[in-house]
Amino acid sequence: MVGATSPSRANARLDTIPKLLLRNGEVFADRPAFRHKDLGIWQTWTWSETRDEIRNFAVGLSQLGVQRGDRVAIVGSNRPRLYWTFAAVQSIGGIPVPVYADAVADEMAYVLSHAEVRIAVVEDQEQVDKLLSVADRLPNVERVVYDEARGLQKYDDTYLHAFADVQKLAETFAGGLDAADRWWRAEIDKGVGSDVSVTLYTSGTTGTSKGVLLTHERCIGAASDTVTFDKLKETDETLAYLPLAWVGDHYLNFAQGMVAGFTLACPERPETIQENLREIGPTFYFAPPRVFETLLTDLMIRMEDAGALKRGLFKFFLGVAKKHGENILNGKSVSPIGRIRYAIGQPLVFGPLKNRLGFSNIRVAYTAGEAIGPELFAFYRSLGLNLKQLYGQTEAFLYVTAQPDGEIFSDTVGPPAPNVELKLSESGEVLFKSPGMFVGYYKDDEKTAETLTEDGFVRTGDAGFFDDRGHLKIIDRAKDVGRLVDGSLFPPKYVENKLKFFPNIKEAVVFGNGREFATAMLNIDLTAVGNWAERNNIIYASYQELAGHPQVYEMLSEHVAEVNASLAGEERVANAQIRRFLILHKELDADDGEITRTQKVRRSFIADRYAPMIEALYNGSERCQMKTEVVFEDGRRGVIEGDVRIVDMATTQNAAPIREAAE
Repeated sequence: MVGATSPSRANARLDTIPKLLLRNGEVFADRPAFRHKDLGIWQTWTWSETRDEIRNFAVGLSQLGVQRGDRVAIVGSNRPRLYWTFAAVQSIGGIPVPVYADAVADEMAYVLSHAEVRIAVVEDQEQVDKLLSVADRLPNVERVVYDEARGLQKYDDTYLHAFADVQKLAETFAGGLDAADRWWRAEIDKGVGSDVSVTLYTSGTTGTSKGVLLTHERCIGAASDTVTFDKLKETDETLAYLPLAWVGDHYLNFAQGMVAGFTLACPERPETIQENLREIGPTFYFAPPRVFETLLTDLMIRMEDAGALKRGLFKFFLGVAKKHGENILNGKSVSPIGRIRYAIGQPLVFGPLKNRLGFSNIRVAYTAGEAIGPELFAFYRSLGLNLKQLYGQTEAFLYVTAQPDGEIFSDTVGPPAPNVELKLSESGEVLFKSPGMFVGYYKDDEKTAETLTEDGFVRTGDAGFFDDRGHLKIIDRAKDVGRLVDGSLFPPKYVENKLKFFPNIKEAVVFGNGREFATAMLNIDLTAVGNWAERNNIIYASYQELAGHPQVYEMLSEHVAEVNASLAGEERVANAQIRRFLILHKELDADDGEITRTQKVRRSFIADRYAPMIEALYNGSERCQMKTEVVFEDGRRGVIEGDVRIVDMATTQNAAPIREAAE
């Protein structure tokens, strides 16, 4: 009977990911394990089919020379075959090393060289071409296996192998496929929980990426705790669209999927994620705050073009949701008239809206990575979406804190996750021990020793404090928390997140440590501001032209003023109000090294690159001329030149809340 074996009970015996795979292939044999939309049709593989696909690829990899301890790179977007590669490599004692699909060739070369990768499994021609362009720097890479064959027919097939052809090698195994199956299961039995299961490279926010070593037993232990915490089962389903190389995807989708046995659906392509989300209707969902912001921005843009009746209903029932929605979700007391109005709003507004967003079936959703605006957080929860926050790190195998049902607050990231120990150092740095914590950095014992305390806690590098409820609040990166000249606290990320609560502001970088006052460099959100420009008959030909438009400056000045008013109401950070700001002439870009692949600002890099702008912000200049080198997607380089205006802002002593994003 499907589901007869409890994953949490069985995990005591199953100490490696491949052993969980064998369990799932038997206990959940006919249940869907993976889905993928290909050529407009959803394809489905059961757990027993998935097990066999992984077995054949694992045997094929061994025939290509992969041995226990070898590292195999995985590069591409979310596709079943790339997920299968993780388990296939692990099953024969290898160590998968995922690389961000949008990494430029130099970034990919660094990871593959540092990890001493022997074989790379990639998605398509684009990734093959990137590898070939740096092949002279990767002498250890002997073979490349590709999933999508389009465009590769005339490439050198002595170096390249199709995924399906590697699987067919299992049929040539001595003694046939039955013998291959016995050999494969024997290899799985050799694995132990203390073996390294994956090497995940950090995003490199503070410097060079580090290879984080995670073991099978710790990954399974952490995933088992959160599967129990959120009551995830084999009947759940999620859409896998997060980067394969990010700890969030490997934890939330791959590891939890193996532990719980739920279904992992892969979108047709990155551009169809929202459409595929609606088609799948997942029950478990994760998105960083930027995704929720973008969804709301798109929604508000569409509502501007709706008829008067629709706009009226939308506005009225959003007011009802704001007043009663969260209380109903939390099981609190609500007046009968409030419940009636909210119930009427379900078929008229809330239900269609959640269906449009793909959220109709979600039981639990998470956001993390950056602070989410309280108004944005409340908006989704008021619709009935059980949205929570978590705080995590690659070194923890994600979860450090998580919000349990009934204890969900927008201004904290929750109490410690199950079986996690948390404490603060004397300087206020957050320290943790967790079931999934890493065992070290690859080839960097010195950095490992720096990260671990004498009593075995991991230094997060983040500054925070516990509120009266025992929930953790993260202020900023510990090393980034500074002081103004007058000694006032200056937490740049905290201020930046307030600025980014506005849909028109995509990115913000704030400066002020060691200075007399705080300043900011802003990026506009081209979608939101572009739509505003269209509605207001403002003509523009480029991002740069729109960013420099006087009315755009006026609009962002209002946003900065509201953030200043909000900061004025918080005694600890009141002096961190923005005195001067500018709008950058280009978007911050990962290809230019300004942000990481997980969209985190590389503050020190930006400070060096835009030093003339920062100086202009502080020397009283009204404008700044700037030339900036950029890297295009095809690797070519160019220069963007801009004459950027600088705006002076008044500070305030009166607190005022930031406007709701939905207004």
